[in-house]
Amino acid sequence: MLGISLLILSLIIAYSVLTATNIEEQQQQQLSYAQINQNQNLSKPLLKEFPVPSGSHPHDVAPVPTGGIVWYTAQALGKLGWLDPNTGSTHEIILGQASAPHGVIIGPDGAPWVTDGGLNSIVRVDPLNKKVHVFPLPQNSGNANLNTGTFDHNGILWFTGQSGVYGRLDPSTGNIQVFNAPGGPGPYGITTTPNGDVYYASLAGSYVGHINVTTGAVTVLNPPTQDQGARRIWSDSHGRLWISEWNAGKLALYDPATNKWQEWRLPGSNPMPYAVYVDNHDMVWLSDFGANALVKFDPIKERFEVFPLSTPNANVRQISGRSGEIWGAESGIDRLVVLRTG
Repeated sequence: MLGISLLILSLIIAYSVLTATNIEEQQQQQLSYAQINQNQNLSKPLLKEFPVPSGSHPHDVAPVPTGGIVWYTAQALGKLGWLDPNTGSTHEIILGQASAPHGVIIGPDGAPWVTDGGLNSIVRVDPLNKKVHVFPLPQNSGNANLNTGTFDHNGILWFTGQSGVYGRLDPSTGNIQVFNAPGGPGPYGITTTPNGDVYYASLAGSYVGHINVTTGAVTVLNPPTQDQGARRIWSDSHGRLWISEWNAGKLALYDPATNKWQEWRLPGSNPMPYAVYVDNHDMVWLSDFGANALVKFDPIKERFEVFPLSTPNANVRQISGRSGEIWGAESGIDRLVVLRTG
Protein backbone atom coordinates (compact mmCIF):
# COMPACT_ATOMS: atom_id res chain seq x y z
CA MET A 1 0.00 0.00 0.00
CA LEU A 2 2.85 2.33 0.86
CA GLY A 3 4.44 1.57 -2.51
CA ILE A 4 1.28 2.50 -4.36
CA SER A 5 1.02 5.80 -2.43
CA LEU A 6 4.62 6.68 -3.25
CA LEU A 7 3.99 5.89 -6.93
CA ILE A 8 0.92 8.16 -7.04
CA LEU A 9 2.83 10.94 -5.29
CA SER A 10 5.67 10.65 -7.80
CA LEU A 11 3.22 10.85 -10.71
CA ILE A 12 1.60 13.96 -9.25
CA ILE A 13 4.98 15.66 -8.80
CA ALA A 14 6.06 14.77 -12.34
CA TYR A 15 2.80 16.07 -13.82
CA SER A 16 3.14 19.33 -11.88
CA VAL A 17 6.71 19.84 -13.12
CA LEU A 18 5.67 19.01 -16.71
CA THR A 19 2.67 21.36 -16.56
CA ALA A 20 4.79 24.19 -15.15
CA THR A 21 7.35 23.62 -17.90
CA ASN A 22 4.65 23.71 -20.61
CA ILE A 23 3.13 26.91 -19.19
CA GLU A 24 6.55 28.54 -19.09
CA GLU A 25 7.25 27.48 -22.68
CA GLN A 26 3.87 28.82 -23.80
CA GLN A 27 4.53 32.13 -22.03
CA GLN A 28 7.95 32.39 -23.65
CA GLN A 29 6.41 31.59 -27.03
CA GLN A 30 3.70 34.21 -26.56
CA LEU A 31 6.34 36.73 -25.50
CA SER A 32 8.35 35.87 -28.59
CA TYR A 33 5.30 36.42 -30.83
CA ALA A 34 4.60 39.73 -29.07
CA GLN A 35 8.17 40.86 -29.63
CA ILE A 36 7.96 39.90 -33.30
CA ASN A 37 4.68 41.78 -33.75
CA GLN A 38 6.07 44.78 -31.91
CA ASN A 39 9.16 44.81 -34.11
CA GLN A 40 6.99 44.54 -37.21
CA ASN A 41 4.80 47.41 -36.03
CA LEU A 42 7.84 49.56 -35.39
CA SER A 43 9.48 48.85 -38.73
CA LYS A 44 6.43 48.79 -41.03
CA PRO A 45 4.83 52.16 -41.87
CA LEU A 46 1.26 52.64 -40.66
CA LEU A 47 -1.24 53.90 -43.22
CA LYS A 48 -4.38 55.74 -42.08
CA GLU A 49 -7.13 57.62 -43.95
CA PHE A 50 -9.21 60.60 -42.86
CA PRO A 51 -12.52 61.55 -44.52
CA VAL A 52 -13.09 65.14 -45.62
CA PRO A 53 -16.48 66.68 -46.56
CA SER A 54 -18.18 64.93 -49.45
CA GLY A 55 -17.52 66.54 -52.80
CA SER A 56 -14.30 68.25 -51.70
CA HIS A 57 -12.08 66.27 -54.08
CA PRO A 58 -8.92 67.35 -52.20
CA HIS A 59 -6.11 68.07 -54.63
CA ASP A 60 -3.05 69.13 -52.63
CA VAL A 61 -2.01 68.89 -48.97
CA ALA A 62 0.31 70.94 -46.77
CA PRO A 63 1.00 69.59 -43.27
CA VAL A 64 2.24 72.18 -40.79
CA PRO A 65 5.93 71.22 -40.36
CA THR A 66 5.91 71.46 -36.56
CA GLY A 67 2.93 69.13 -36.24
CA GLY A 68 -0.78 69.61 -35.77
CA ILE A 69 -3.16 70.48 -38.57
CA VAL A 70 -2.91 69.57 -42.24
CA TRP A 71 -4.14 72.06 -44.86
CA TYR A 72 -5.74 70.82 -48.08
CA THR A 73 -7.38 72.33 -51.15
CA ALA A 74 -11.04 71.33 -51.56
CA GLN A 75 -10.85 72.00 -55.28
CA ALA A 76 -14.41 71.05 -56.23
CA LEU A 77 -15.95 73.18 -53.45
CA GLY A 78 -13.81 76.31 -53.85
CA LYS A 79 -12.50 76.05 -50.32
CA LEU A 80 -9.32 75.63 -48.30
CA GLY A 81 -9.69 73.03 -45.59
CA TRP A 82 -7.74 71.87 -42.61
CA LEU A 83 -7.72 68.55 -40.80
CA ASP A 84 -6.87 67.90 -37.16
CA PRO A 85 -5.36 64.39 -37.25
CA ASN A 86 -5.76 64.02 -33.48
CA THR A 87 -9.55 64.29 -33.63
CA GLY A 88 -10.29 63.67 -37.31
CA SER A 89 -12.29 66.92 -37.45
CA THR A 90 -12.18 69.14 -40.53
CA HIS A 91 -13.03 72.77 -41.24
CA GLU A 92 -13.24 74.56 -44.59
CA ILE A 93 -12.91 78.21 -45.61
CA ILE A 94 -14.67 79.71 -48.63
CA LEU A 95 -12.06 81.37 -50.86
CA GLY A 96 -14.38 83.22 -53.22
CA GLN A 97 -16.96 82.85 -55.97
CA ALA A 98 -15.75 80.55 -58.78
CA SER A 99 -12.77 79.44 -56.70
CA ALA A 100 -11.06 76.18 -57.73
CA PRO A 101 -7.93 75.88 -55.59
CA HIS A 102 -5.24 73.56 -56.90
CA GLY A 103 -2.04 73.83 -54.86
CA VAL A 104 -1.32 74.80 -51.27
CA ILE A 105 2.03 75.29 -49.54
CA ILE A 106 3.15 76.65 -46.17
CA GLY A 107 4.98 79.93 -46.64
CA PRO A 108 7.90 81.28 -44.61
CA ASP A 109 5.31 83.28 -42.64
CA GLY A 110 3.62 80.05 -41.54
CA ALA A 111 0.49 80.76 -43.58
CA PRO A 112 -1.05 78.56 -46.29
CA TRP A 113 -0.62 80.00 -49.80
CA VAL A 114 -2.96 78.75 -52.50
CA THR A 115 -2.69 78.70 -56.29
CA ASP A 116 -6.33 79.10 -57.32
CA GLY A 117 -7.15 78.35 -60.95
CA GLY A 118 -10.78 79.42 -60.61
CA LEU A 119 -9.96 82.84 -59.18
CA ASN A 120 -6.85 83.15 -61.39
CA SER A 121 -5.17 84.38 -58.24
CA ILE A 122 -2.71 83.58 -55.50
CA VAL A 123 -4.53 83.38 -52.18
CA ARG A 124 -3.16 83.70 -48.65
CA VAL A 125 -5.15 82.56 -45.64
CA ASP A 126 -4.20 83.84 -42.20
CA PRO A 127 -3.67 80.73 -40.05
CA LEU A 128 -4.98 82.50 -36.93
CA ASN A 129 -8.03 84.54 -37.92
CA LYS A 130 -8.60 82.68 -41.24
CA LYS A 131 -8.84 85.96 -43.16
CA VAL A 132 -8.55 85.48 -46.94
CA HIS A 133 -6.26 87.76 -48.97
CA VAL A 134 -6.51 87.46 -52.77
CA PHE A 135 -3.69 88.49 -55.14
CA PRO A 136 -5.21 88.52 -58.66
CA LEU A 137 -2.97 87.95 -61.66
CA PRO A 138 -2.65 90.94 -64.04
CA GLN A 139 -5.70 91.31 -66.28
CA ASN A 140 -3.63 90.95 -69.44
CA SER A 141 -2.22 87.58 -68.35
CA GLY A 142 -5.31 85.61 -69.37
CA ASN A 143 -6.48 82.42 -67.68
CA ALA A 144 -3.29 80.86 -66.33
CA ASN A 145 -4.86 77.61 -65.06
CA LEU A 146 -2.75 78.03 -61.93
CA ASN A 147 -1.12 74.93 -60.55
CA THR A 148 1.51 74.96 -57.80
CA GLY A 149 3.81 77.34 -55.95
CA THR A 150 7.15 77.51 -54.14
CA PHE A 151 9.04 80.20 -52.22
CA ASP A 152 12.63 81.07 -53.10
CA HIS A 153 15.13 82.18 -50.47
CA ASN A 154 14.24 85.84 -50.98
CA GLY A 155 10.64 85.34 -49.93
CA ILE A 156 9.29 85.49 -53.50
CA LEU A 157 6.50 83.07 -54.40
CA TRP A 158 7.01 81.42 -57.79
CA PHE A 159 4.08 79.65 -59.43
CA THR A 160 3.10 77.66 -62.51
CA GLY A 161 0.11 77.80 -64.84
CA GLN A 162 -0.70 74.91 -67.16
CA SER A 163 -1.93 77.30 -69.83
CA GLY A 164 1.72 78.00 -70.56
CA VAL A 165 2.93 80.47 -67.97
CA TYR A 166 4.98 80.77 -64.81
CA GLY A 167 5.31 83.78 -62.57
CA ARG A 168 6.31 85.38 -59.30
CA LEU A 169 4.59 87.26 -56.50
CA ASP A 170 6.32 89.59 -54.06
CA PRO A 171 4.17 89.31 -50.92
CA SER A 172 5.65 92.49 -49.47
CA THR A 173 4.32 94.63 -52.33
CA GLY A 174 1.66 92.43 -53.94
CA ASN A 175 3.39 92.85 -57.30
CA ILE A 176 2.91 89.91 -59.70
CA GLN A 177 4.84 89.20 -62.89
CA VAL A 178 3.78 86.55 -65.39
CA PHE A 179 6.10 85.01 -68.01
CA ASN A 180 5.35 82.89 -71.07
CA ALA A 181 6.82 79.42 -70.73
CA PRO A 182 9.00 77.87 -73.44
CA GLY A 183 6.96 75.54 -75.63
CA GLY A 184 3.61 76.88 -74.45
CA PRO A 185 1.21 74.85 -72.24
CA GLY A 186 2.46 72.50 -69.54
CA PRO A 187 4.08 74.08 -66.43
CA TYR A 188 2.90 71.99 -63.47
CA GLY A 189 5.05 71.07 -60.44
CA ILE A 190 7.64 73.47 -59.03
CA THR A 191 10.35 73.26 -56.37
CA THR A 192 13.15 75.20 -54.66
CA THR A 193 16.55 73.62 -54.01
CA PRO A 194 18.54 74.12 -50.79
CA ASN A 195 20.71 76.75 -52.50
CA GLY A 196 17.66 78.72 -53.66
CA ASP A 197 17.36 77.66 -57.30
CA VAL A 198 13.84 77.22 -58.67
CA TYR A 199 12.83 74.53 -61.17
CA TYR A 200 9.47 73.53 -62.63
CA ALA A 201 8.23 70.49 -64.55
CA SER A 202 6.23 70.89 -67.78
CA LEU A 203 3.70 68.10 -68.24
CA ALA A 204 2.65 68.96 -71.80
CA GLY A 205 6.12 70.21 -72.74
CA SER A 206 7.96 67.17 -71.29
CA TYR A 207 10.87 69.18 -69.94
CA VAL A 208 12.23 70.68 -66.73
CA GLY A 209 12.67 74.44 -66.60
CA HIS A 210 15.38 76.15 -64.52
CA ILE A 211 14.22 79.67 -63.63
CA ASN A 212 16.73 82.46 -63.17
CA VAL A 213 15.17 84.07 -60.09
CA THR A 214 16.82 87.41 -60.90
CA THR A 215 15.78 87.82 -64.54
CA GLY A 216 12.88 85.36 -64.77
CA ALA A 217 14.45 83.65 -67.80
CA VAL A 218 14.19 79.87 -68.15
CA THR A 219 16.74 77.27 -69.22
CA VAL A 220 15.14 74.14 -70.66
CA LEU A 221 16.43 70.75 -69.50
CA ASN A 222 15.33 67.67 -71.46
CA PRO A 223 15.02 64.27 -69.74
CA PRO A 224 16.38 61.23 -71.64
CA THR A 225 12.91 59.86 -72.49
CA GLN A 226 11.01 61.89 -75.07
CA ASP A 227 7.40 62.87 -74.36
CA GLN A 228 7.76 61.51 -70.85
CA GLY A 229 5.24 63.94 -69.29
CA ALA A 230 7.26 65.48 -66.46
CA ARG A 231 4.46 66.26 -63.99
CA ARG A 232 5.76 66.91 -60.46
CA ILE A 233 9.25 67.80 -59.23
CA TRP A 234 10.95 67.89 -55.82
CA SER A 235 14.46 68.66 -54.63
CA ASP A 236 16.36 66.52 -52.16
CA SER A 237 18.79 67.86 -49.54
CA HIS A 238 21.67 67.74 -52.06
CA GLY A 239 19.86 69.88 -54.64
CA ARG A 240 19.20 66.92 -56.91
CA LEU A 241 15.82 66.98 -58.65
CA TRP A 242 13.34 64.10 -58.65
CA ILE A 243 10.64 64.11 -61.32
CA SER A 244 7.53 61.97 -61.81
CA GLU A 245 7.22 61.08 -65.50
CA TRP A 246 3.50 60.53 -66.00
CA ASN A 247 3.55 59.35 -69.62
CA ALA A 248 6.64 57.16 -69.33
CA GLY A 249 5.80 55.51 -66.01
CA LYS A 250 9.22 56.44 -64.68
CA LEU A 251 10.95 58.27 -61.86
CA ALA A 252 13.71 60.59 -63.11
CA LEU A 253 16.68 62.14 -61.33
CA TYR A 254 18.56 65.19 -62.55
CA ASP A 255 21.75 66.32 -60.81
CA PRO A 256 22.55 69.97 -61.63
CA ALA A 257 26.09 69.51 -60.28
CA THR A 258 26.95 66.91 -62.93
CA ASN A 259 24.28 67.69 -65.55
CA LYS A 260 23.42 63.97 -65.60
CA TRP A 261 20.10 62.16 -65.71
CA GLN A 262 18.93 58.79 -64.43
CA GLU A 263 15.56 57.10 -64.82
CA TRP A 264 13.84 54.12 -63.18
CA ARG A 265 10.59 52.52 -64.32
CA LEU A 266 8.13 51.94 -61.48
CA PRO A 267 7.08 48.35 -60.76
CA GLY A 268 3.88 46.92 -62.21
CA SER A 269 2.37 46.49 -65.65
CA ASN A 270 0.99 50.02 -66.03
CA PRO A 271 2.74 52.51 -63.74
CA MET A 272 1.33 56.05 -63.76
CA PRO A 273 3.44 58.16 -61.37
CA TYR A 274 1.64 61.38 -60.50
CA ALA A 275 3.01 63.01 -57.34
CA VAL A 276 6.60 63.00 -56.08
CA TYR A 277 7.99 64.10 -52.72
CA VAL A 278 11.36 63.73 -50.96
CA ASP A 279 11.33 63.33 -47.18
CA ASN A 280 13.87 64.54 -44.64
CA HIS A 281 15.84 61.29 -45.01
CA ASP A 282 16.08 61.78 -48.79
CA MET A 283 13.70 58.89 -49.43
CA VAL A 284 11.61 59.50 -52.54
CA TRP A 285 7.83 58.99 -52.45
CA LEU A 286 5.43 58.78 -55.37
CA SER A 287 1.75 58.17 -55.98
CA ASP A 288 1.00 55.60 -58.68
CA PHE A 289 -2.45 55.80 -60.28
CA GLY A 290 -1.81 52.54 -62.12
CA ALA A 291 -1.20 50.56 -58.92
CA ASN A 292 -3.48 52.70 -56.71
CA ALA A 293 -0.61 52.95 -54.26
CA LEU A 294 2.02 55.06 -52.59
CA VAL A 295 5.50 54.05 -53.66
CA LYS A 296 8.79 54.54 -51.85
CA PHE A 297 12.12 54.65 -53.68
CA ASP A 298 15.42 54.22 -51.87
CA PRO A 299 18.08 56.12 -53.91
CA ILE A 300 20.94 54.20 -52.27
CA LYS A 301 19.55 50.71 -52.87
CA GLU A 302 17.74 51.80 -56.05
CA ARG A 303 14.74 49.82 -54.85
CA PHE A 304 10.99 50.47 -54.89
CA GLU A 305 8.55 49.53 -52.12
CA VAL A 306 4.80 49.63 -52.80
CA PHE A 307 2.11 50.52 -50.23
CA PRO A 308 -1.34 49.73 -51.69
CA LEU A 309 -4.20 52.06 -50.79
CA SER A 310 -7.32 50.54 -49.26
CA THR A 311 -9.93 51.92 -51.69
CA PRO A 312 -9.82 51.73 -55.51
CA ASN A 313 -9.35 54.90 -57.54
CA ALA A 314 -8.00 56.92 -54.63
CA ASN A 315 -6.16 59.18 -57.12
CA VAL A 316 -3.50 60.77 -54.90
CA ARG A 317 -2.53 63.88 -56.86
CA GLN A 318 0.00 65.35 -54.47
CA ILE A 319 2.25 64.24 -51.63
CA SER A 320 3.88 66.30 -48.90
CA GLY A 321 5.11 65.49 -45.44
CA ARG A 322 6.81 66.27 -42.18
CA SER A 323 9.06 64.31 -39.84
CA GLY A 324 7.82 60.71 -39.70
CA GLU A 325 4.72 61.37 -41.82
CA ILE A 326 3.93 61.19 -45.53
CA TRP A 327 0.62 62.88 -46.46
CA GLY A 328 -1.42 62.56 -49.63
CA ALA A 329 -4.71 63.90 -50.99
CA GLU A 330 -7.04 61.13 -52.19
CA SER A 331 -9.01 63.25 -54.64
CA GLY A 332 -11.05 60.34 -55.96
CA ILE A 333 -12.60 59.30 -52.64
CA ASP A 334 -12.66 62.50 -50.54
CA ARG A 335 -10.02 61.47 -48.03
CA LEU A 336 -6.57 62.44 -46.86
CA VAL A 337 -4.09 59.66 -46.21
CA VAL A 338 -1.04 59.54 -43.97
CA LEU A 339 1.69 56.96 -43.96
CA ARG A 340 3.57 57.08 -40.65
CA THR A 341 7.13 55.93 -41.06
CA GLY A 342 8.30 56.10 -37.44
